[in-house]
Amino acid sequence: EAICQKLVVAKINWFSKLFNMLVRFFKKEPFQVGYFYSQSTQKQIDKLIKNESFDHIYCQLIRTTEYVKNYHHIPKTLDYMDALSMGIQRQIERQAFYKKWIYRLEAKRLVKYEQHIFDYFENKTIISEQDKNLIQHPEKSKIVCIPNGIDDSFLQTIPLKEEFDFVFVGNMSYPPNIEAVKYISEKILPNIKNSTLLISGASPSEEVKELAANNANINLTGWVDDIRQSYVRGKIFLAPMMIGTGMQNKLLEAMALKVPCITTPLANNAIGAKHQEEILVGKNEDELLLNSKQLLQNAILRKKLGENGCNFVKNKYKWEESVGVLIKMME
Repeated sequence: EAICQKLVVAKINWFSKLFNMLVRFFKKEPFQVGYFYSQSTQKQIDKLIKNESFDHIYCQLIRTTEYVKNYHHIPKTLDYMDALSMGIQRQIERQAFYKKWIYRLEAKRLVKYEQHIFDYFENKTIISEQDKNLIQHPEKSKIVCIPNGIDDSFLQTIPLKEEFDFVFVGNMSYPPNIEAVKYISEKILPNIKNSTLLISGASPSEEVKELAANNANINLTGWVDDIRQSYVRGKIFLAPMMIGTGMQNKLLEAMALKVPCITTPLANNAIGAKHQEEILVGKNEDELLLNSKQLLQNAILRKKLGENGCNFVKNKYKWEESVGVLIKMME
């Protein structure tokens, strides 16, 4: 009620999802576009556009574009958010052999769809330059980068509790996050004696639950009411992101809370923090392990990275600036 005059929820049942994924398969379009499409929802949207006086149409992710792509009397903005095609591409090699062909097919179709849908929208936005460069359209330079901001609640002073050596936070059913905690469990913890890990986040997969059940040094909370309290329980926020795209909000939030962070170039390229000044970046297993050991043993460095990281986020990731760019574009 504070931000909208009306909110309409469109429910899509499983029959519709399966049917439309099958339709997209034969139309040579991405499965996920079909997954989020339904005729009943299309009718709801058509009715809304006919009966209301909208100044602008905003689509978050290419998955929603089919509903409005052919409306041309109202200006439209597409938020790619990130390069979904590359996100799928990076997951292929980690899939079981019988799933690889599906992921390859989806990645190939997403590349074409990301390019095709570009021309239906007056404005295009994306979360980082790194993702912008992955969109294969000859005029991709017209895509405007609008980074995420950090919520003011994460800039409040919360004392660090440091009950665990490492902490990882995120949606724990999301493949890149599952891969990250598996990596910590298999590559980091066994090589640092008695080191501990806290994992917090919604919907932990069976794989994540099994990791925690089989390792006494891993604590899995699942959903927590105030995720900030999980961040500050770790000496180090360790995010060895090997797959996925976009901007990792988890890193911005940890830095805002003055928790020192270690991550990979894949994640830091989107954020742009300075290695050894505001964050530690490791390109491979050796570097990530070395950074982890170094930071655990050096409380002064942890404090420095925590303070510098917080200042970096405060200065660069303000919601007012990001939203201002979007408002100006729409106006």
